[in-house]
Amino acid sequence: MANTPQAKKRARQNEARFQVNKARRSRIRTFLRKVEEAITSGDKEAATAALRAAQPEMMRGVTKGVFHKNTVARKMSRLSARVKAIG
Repeated sequence: MANTPQAKKRARQNEARFQVNKARRSRIRTFLRKVEEAITSGDKEAATAALRAAQPEMMRGVTKGVFHKNTVARKMSRLSARVKAIG
């Protein structure tokens, strides 16, 4: 348990940051799920639109420190290849 005022404040800040990051991660996963669903349905137009909507959200996750840059780049590359392969 945090004993000093400084450690108590850091604990509060960590909890607040955790909640913000958790919400961001959840939001990005929702966008990714929409792309996955469009891919499995075989609708290329919907998949392309979903991917276009997901890309800025994923990059925002990188700039906010939620995901690593290479992780997002890999996911975007694989998703775009799968969307391209439809039809």
